[in-house]
Amino acid sequence: MRRTTTFTLLAISMLLSVTAVAQDQWPSFRGADARGIGSNAGLPTRWSATENVEWKTDLPGRGWSSPIVWNNRVFLTTVVNLGESETPQKGLYFGGERPGFPDTVHQWKVFCLDLDSGKVLWQRQVHEGKPQSSIHLKNSYASETPVTDGERVYCRFGNLGIFTFDLDGNLKWSKRFAPRKTRLGWGTASSPVLHGKRLYLVNDNHETSWIMALDKATGKEIWKIDRDEKSNWSNPFIWENAKRTEIVTAGTGKVRSYNLDGKELWSLKGMSSITIATPYAHGGLLYVSSGYVGDFTKPLYAIRPGASGDISLKKLKETSSEFIEWCNWKAAPYNPTTLLYGDQVYVLLDRGWMSSLDPKTGEEIYDKKRLPPGPGFTVSPWAYNGMIFCLNEDGATFVCKAGKTFELLGTNRLGDDDMCMACPAMAGDRLLIRTAERLYCIREERKAGKE
Repeated sequence: MRRTTTFTLLAISMLLSVTAVAQDQWPSFRGADARGIGSNAGLPTRWSATENVEWKTDLPGRGWSSPIVWNNRVFLTTVVNLGESETPQKGLYFGGERPGFPDTVHQWKVFCLDLDSGKVLWQRQVHEGKPQSSIHLKNSYASETPVTDGERVYCRFGNLGIFTFDLDGNLKWSKRFAPRKTRLGWGTASSPVLHGKRLYLVNDNHETSWIMALDKATGKEIWKIDRDEKSNWSNPFIWENAKRTEIVTAGTGKVRSYNLDGKELWSLKGMSSITIATPYAHGGLLYVSSGYVGDFTKPLYAIRPGASGDISLKKLKETSSEFIEWCNWKAAPYNPTTLLYGDQVYVLLDRGWMSSLDPKTGEEIYDKKRLPPGPGFTVSPWAYNGMIFCLNEDGATFVCKAGKTFELLGTNRLGDDDMCMACPAMAGDRLLIRTAERLYCIREERKAGKE
């Protein structure tokens, strides 16, 4: 009996050790499962530009890629304009198009920082020259989040190419892309994803759209499929469900699913006219949304596995079908991805309203509760330890209680120059927030200690 108990305790100890290690990694946009959920009990609940700041590191240039973390290393990208850059306005507005190409030299760079200190361990410049494509005033030339497998870090700069380094900063391979026009010259933002031995990329634009699979070790093209799609800014999602593994791509024209060899499995019409949010899965269902603020329809879908062919609903007349568990035609936000935490879907609208739905039925739990006024929300909400965090573009994070009723618990504010449009990373008991000027490492003082 004692031997069995000892073995059981050892197994539990090993499992907790593996779990702790996994929690220290944040390898991709919104984490390994694209859901934006932390699981460390020590993650911070309060901070400011000085309170519970373990370190902060100023960053050159502009980039809205999210930081990613592997062990004690933080990776992110930026592009430095050697001339003058126009300062972006905060909030939703028309008139941000800048169709002309900048006539100044830019530098495309990858940074690696030490997680414990914020010190720059290495930086690599992958290109220097004048941009050959345009971007929206609020976009950047470094809006795609890198991804890592712990051996290499894969850094995509949308209309330039992808550059792959080992964790010590040695370039392993690169692949350039021909620049393509995007809707109204807004630029790109779709991040790469990893699965098995392959790297998957989606390039939806207004000229020639495609999805591509590359050998992650060499960059060799395995397959490339043309897409009948215009500009989108959503990341592809690898859906490992009970029936198969699929590559899901959310698009304005269609949501499409491919098998790992690039064969289309199913498609779905009925999105809004601009698609940004990233799909994700939980509890056997796939969640896909599209909610341009100027559209009447803003659908949020929950999709069952095993579909084939066209599974589109009749607009506004149907809310379910054989492979669509439910659809709420007016629920989805524009920029943020929805958040499934606990047993609720949380919807953060760009203009500062929070709603919640039942993830199994789509039924409303509560509707449009107002967050304090501000310039709007681009960052997707995240969650841990029974709380929902909503970061607006002005650097204010509103902390809400997770649950059936809406409750605002507090507000954490960064500095006046800390415009925020990048999703954070969580590594162990640290929260990493990127702003227009710097990267913050937030950690409770009782954990970090005083210098």
